[in-house]
Amino acid sequence: MGTRRAFIQGAAVLPVLAAFGPQAAEAKMKVLKGSVTYRERMALPEGATVKVQLLDVSLADAPSVTIAEQVITPKHEVPIPYELHYDDTVIVPNNSYAVSARIELEGQLLYISTTRYAVLTGGADETDILVERVAQDDGPPKGHWLAENILGGGVIDRVESRLEITSDGSVYGSGGCNAISGTAKIVGDSIEFGPIAATRKACVPAVGDQEQKFFKALGLTRRWQYDAQQEKLMLLGKGGRKLMVLARIG
Repeated sequence: MGTRRAFIQGAAVLPVLAAFGPQAAEAKMKVLKGSVTYRERMALPEGATVKVQLLDVSLADAPSVTIAEQVITPKHEVPIPYELHYDDTVIVPNNSYAVSARIELEGQLLYISTTRYAVLTGGADETDILVERVAQDDGPPKGHWLAENILGGGVIDRVESRLEITSDGSVYGSGGCNAISGTAKIVGDSIEFGPIAATRKACVPAVGDQEQKFFKALGLTRRWQYDAQQEKLMLLGKGGRKLMVLARIG
């Protein structure tokens, strides 16, 4: 019995000793760096996360294998820097590797990389990833709008102060006399218009007055609200002051 017990105990420790033997590979950590960016001129909503992954994409007919991953809560606008720390001992020579990125908000996909960014090919270990916006149903304040009330003063009949806000935050329209263009920064229910460029046509005084009020209201806007039943967009200033009421058109 004594001999049998000694044999079992010895067998139990052999794997542990082997794990620390000369055959054991030592982890060698390396880093891939770069940034994530997108083309749209708009900030990410609060709570959005950026996920960057290092993937083994060697097998075309099988799912990719995740080698390393970093999840980032961005504190500023793009580009967003990343660092992927990976174990170099798991990298297989002649296999294919790539980095990918996606941006999500509460499980909803907002942006994703659609280009294959190959890495570990002998070049620089720094890759900038461009992500594309995922097509979604555009709701307010994006769309085409016609002003019905500006700074509490109504509008002139047959004088159209119009606003178009696109998915990438571009702004177009007319103050009622001059064509306009600019940008809007939209995050959640907050909205701020950047500098508005306008043509310089001479306007009838009453039309020019409405146009200047239209520009002023845009400059003061901080939030938006939408009445889905009436399809009306309200632009609000500080303290919730109602600056403009617009109806959906088109």
